[in-house]
Order: sequence, then C-alpha cells, then structure tokens
Amino acid sequence: QVQLVESGGGLVQPGGSLRLSCAASGSIFSFYRMGWYRQAPGKQRELVAAITSGGSTMYGDSVKGRFTISRENTNNMVYLQMNSLKPEDTAVYYCRAVRGTYDYWGQGTQVTVSS
Repeated sequence: QVQLVESGGGLVQPGGSLRLSCAASGSIFSFYRMGWYRQAPGKQRELVAAITSGGSTMYGDSVKGRFTISRENTNNMVYLQMNSLKPEDTAVYYCRAVRGTYDYWGQGTQVTVSS
C-alpha cells in the first residue's frame, strides 16, 4: 500500500513559478514509476510529467521546457518544478505511483494561474 500526499499548490500570477511536492509512504518507493497529472474543470485528466525508477523522464507537450519532474528515493519524494506558468495550467494536480498492477493516486492540490 502506498499513500501519496501532494502539497505546494496555490495562486500564482502568469509567468510565475511553483514547486509541487508529493510525499509517498512505503518502503519500496524507488521501484515505482511516479507521475504528475492534472485535471482542469470540464476536461479529462492528463499526464503532465512522469519519472521512472531509473530516473528517465517524459513530459506532456504543453509543459515541455517549462516543467521539471524529479525524485528523491531516499526521502520518498517527488517534485514538479513549474516555471513560466500560464492561465491554462490552472488545474488540480495529482501525484500517481505505478508498479505493475499497483496504481495509487493522491488527493490532489489546486494550482491557479491568474492575475
């Protein structure tokens, strides 16, 4: 069982930055592929960024070059550094952990980009 708790969301002006954190419980965190997803009102949940247990990363097209995902296996943490934020980045951001048939989600943290 893995529990995920996101933090770091909030209100930021366009062009600003935020850093989201995801704290994971469990002793085998390093084996999980971790990801950040987001869901805006009236839209489907979409992949923002993912990082494998080996550290390989992938990003959604809309955030490439602006967002960076990272992980600290020793502290069971995953981060999402978000720069040059745009109003269209406004959404609830979720942390996800996947390993084989095991699939866990956090409760989400709200990010609002507005002037």
